[in-house]
Amino acid sequence: MAKSFTTAALGLVLARVGPVALAAGAGPHAAWMDWEAGNDVSNIASLQRGAANFMGYCAGCHSLKYKRYSRVANDLNIPEDQLEKLLLLPGAKKGDYIISPMSKADGEAWFGKAPPDLSLITRSKGSDYVFQFLKTYYLDTNSPSGVNNLALPNTAMPHVLSALQGVQEAKFRSVEKVVDGQKVTESHWESFEITTPGQLSPEEYDAFLRDTVNFLEYVGEPVKAKREALGVWVILFLLVFTGLAYLLKQEYWKDVK
Repeated sequence: MAKSFTTAALGLVLARVGPVALAAGAGPHAAWMDWEAGNDVSNIASLQRGAANFMGYCAGCHSLKYKRYSRVANDLNIPEDQLEKLLLLPGAKKGDYIISPMSKADGEAWFGKAPPDLSLITRSKGSDYVFQFLKTYYLDTNSPSGVNNLALPNTAMPHVLSALQGVQEAKFRSVEKVVDGQKVTESHWESFEITTPGQLSPEEYDAFLRDTVNFLEYVGEPVKAKREALGVWVILFLLVFTGLAYLLKQEYWKDVK
């Protein structure tokens, strides 16, 4: 698992934010809006793969400022030698927070705005949104980076996972509408077509994203799996307690009746 985040970060230098055409994704509810990550934060193997994915492709630009390397290793059962070999950024120590080596000034110079911290991205946007965002990049010659995104039109972030997913074109259809007495033409998304295959098949890419989103969901709430597991026992206790309370009530009131 190579640390390709440095290469990915350098590859973004040419991408700057600029005016682009109105996103063609505007329109009614489309099928991509129903895509679900389907991740499972209790799946430790998936979380381990997701941690590797994040450190390999995202950590060059994005931080997880509320999470320490050591906490990730402990929670995800990652051996210390694997932590130091595969996850630590250059110069980082296992007790450090996961901070991107990209400075805010460089981020603003290259992209127009500094890449955001992703510690709480799944809690603020939802896991499905992150999954959809990473799947809906498409070619757009009007964009400075050469791509656009259906989930976040005119995003400043280039498609850093294009080598894995491949390059896809979006197919749209034109729909005329009358707004305030004037005819306007909207482009409604219909489908994607891969024009340049990537290293992964569509199914493999979905699995890659699912693991990555899973890891980000864990980062946003490290105790979620334990909380959900404990919740089952709490519900069972309440059901048993309710049954006992009902029987006790019957015993107290039988003589009154």
